[in-house]
Amino acid sequence: MSSLISNERPPADQVLVDITDYVLNYKIENKKALETAFYCFIDTLGCGFEALTYPACAKLLGPVVAGTIVPNGAKVPGTNYQLDPVQAAFNIGTIIRWLDFNDTWLAAEWGHPSDNLGGILATADWISRTNMANSKAPLKAKVILEAMVMAHEVQGVLALENSFNKVGLDHVLLVKVASTAVVGKLLGLTREELINAISLAFVDGQALRTYRHAPNTGSRKSWAAGDATSRAVRLALMAGTGEMGYPSVLTAPVWGFYDVSFKGQVFKFQRPYGSYVMENILFKISFPAEFHAQTAAEAAMTLHQQLKDAGKSIEDIEDITIRTHEAAIRIIDKKGPLNNPADRDHCIQYMIAVPLIFGRLTAEDYEQGVASDPRIDTLREKMQCVEDPQFTRDYHDPEKRAISNALTVKFKDGTSLPEVVVEYPIGHPRRREEGIPKLIEKYKINLARIFPLKQQEQILASTLSYDTFINADVNQIVDLMVKP
Repeated sequence: MSSLISNERPPADQVLVDITDYVLNYKIENKKALETAFYCFIDTLGCGFEALTYPACAKLLGPVVAGTIVPNGAKVPGTNYQLDPVQAAFNIGTIIRWLDFNDTWLAAEWGHPSDNLGGILATADWISRTNMANSKAPLKAKVILEAMVMAHEVQGVLALENSFNKVGLDHVLLVKVASTAVVGKLLGLTREELINAISLAFVDGQALRTYRHAPNTGSRKSWAAGDATSRAVRLALMAGTGEMGYPSVLTAPVWGFYDVSFKGQVFKFQRPYGSYVMENILFKISFPAEFHAQTAAEAAMTLHQQLKDAGKSIEDIEDITIRTHEAAIRIIDKKGPLNNPADRDHCIQYMIAVPLIFGRLTAEDYEQGVASDPRIDTLREKMQCVEDPQFTRDYHDPEKRAISNALTVKFKDGTSLPEVVVEYPIGHPRRREEGIPKLIEKYKINLARIFPLKQQEQILASTLSYDTFINADVNQIVDLMVKP
């Protein structure tokens, strides 16, 4: 006996409607959110400029067909590529994420909302250049900040109560959904078209987390967000042609996202969409390291100096206890061989060992030249992670969102150093005043990696003042950042 399934097309799932109505109708009036987005913009592109110095990243960039230049296409900062907006979004998104140094959001699902800038900037630049070719006004840079606030919010609010990693899906799914929503708005999609576009993002096959976990950790985790944000641009453009959507993509029995990919669960929501995520975003300022280890690396830097002051060396260490939170243990507590830089920057023991030995942790420290130092693996073997339930509770507390780590070093002679505890990394909202000057310094250092001095000065003159920036044309900002 078979049951008949109604072929009557249902109304759109409420999740799709809520995202669409937020993106189309919400007015961002909180200046704190926009100013934070401004700092996020310069920091995110700065991360991309550093990534361009790595051949493994640079080889993936450029047009699909070598030598192709798209008239009025989007330009890729730090390069001389001018591409269609889909490929430009991949290029920009890839350089942003390559070194794991851009902003972070930690919740039931973690992720990096500034990954969405790949799609946002590529689309806004392409629209601006196309407008100018047709004697219309380009977009102002403030539009980028508003889109960033909204993309952060969609990705971050969906992540608050919904763990995609626990069902084996990668968090870049949320980049695709958020980028589709805000890019669709930039493209001028109608409400129905935008609902269709977002449904297309959910109906896509979603990336597995295979490439983020042992024994398969690999470099796809560095371009997966670029892939997601570029796919979002593609889907938004398709929806703009009138391509149909799938209104019950989430809730359809048997065939919907909830039943197929989310173990029958429905999304839960802690709060309505606003500007909460951008206001509380976490910047990576000191270390290019998976965020759950940021405070551990900072504690290790302190211990490096204390070892010197005590007249001790790493050879004197018997063991190291890492008191940490559950998420860190689940994601970055690793034993055994580490096979590549992507493996190393997701190992808390590695990210403690390097600053203990060298008094630093840079992107270069994940490369083979440093990793081959036998002292690193020797120290890793002496480390043990222990969950502190209070650290885990503070991690999930919306009023705290701490990312605590504590290190205790015990020596072979039976003595030990006092435990070093760091609850909030320097990029946390609770340390904004301390962090922003260092973020700006990080940006200047990254500009100097790519551009000659005169061009650095021109870029800084247009991008270090919020008021100057928001009134600039998008294409003018991007033109300043083209590689000579």
